[in-house]
Amino acid sequence: MRLSDCRITALVFVVVAALSAAVFLWMGFTEPAVRVLVRDTARISAALFTFAFAASSLHTLFARTWTNWLLLNRRYIGVSFAVSHTVHLLTLAVLFVWFTHQFIEQSLMRVAVMGGALAYIFIALMTLTSFDRTAAMIGPRAWRILHTAGSYYIWIIFAQSYIPRAIRDPWYIPLAILVLLGIGLRVAAWLARRARNSPVKTFTA
Repeated sequence: MRLSDCRITALVFVVVAALSAAVFLWMGFTEPAVRVLVRDTARISAALFTFAFAASSLHTLFARTWTNWLLLNRRYIGVSFAVSHTVHLLTLAVLFVWFTHQFIEQSLMRVAVMGGALAYIFIALMTLTSFDRTAAMIGPRAWRILHTAGSYYIWIIFAQSYIPRAIRDPWYIPLAILVLLGIGLRVAAWLARRARNSPVKTFTA
């Protein structure tokens, strides 16, 4: 049975839950354990977001079976991203409630509140309107504006999080590349569609 639809979201939830349980069993309920989960859930979220963000672009550039699968299941990959990033938010809340001093020292408060709050509002609204009935309720134009603005804002948050860090820490280079790849694919797909739609000029003697 091919993995698709809500089974994707269920699998992501199981993986994130298993990861959380394994980290706490191994490291105990400690500040380093919570920080591991903060980082890991953010990385999982970044990967899921990029796949959803670039699904249409990948299919435009590479019309293959796997890109078709990605495009057909983009909605559920996006919902899976929301699930993973909700767990990420919960780990930040745990860090703030139980380890407040360390939380503030690392300036996570500023990032979470100033940049992350609007991102989570977008995530909530985009998730709620990711289904046919709710999408129909707001109409295609509002849906397109919400999901376009939200996806690019979330991309900016990931870019601000990982690209500067990659300059200082090589461990963040793969994540920075992933984030840049997402926007690069969108630009390349836009150029490809524009080229295909351009009228062909003919010259006669």
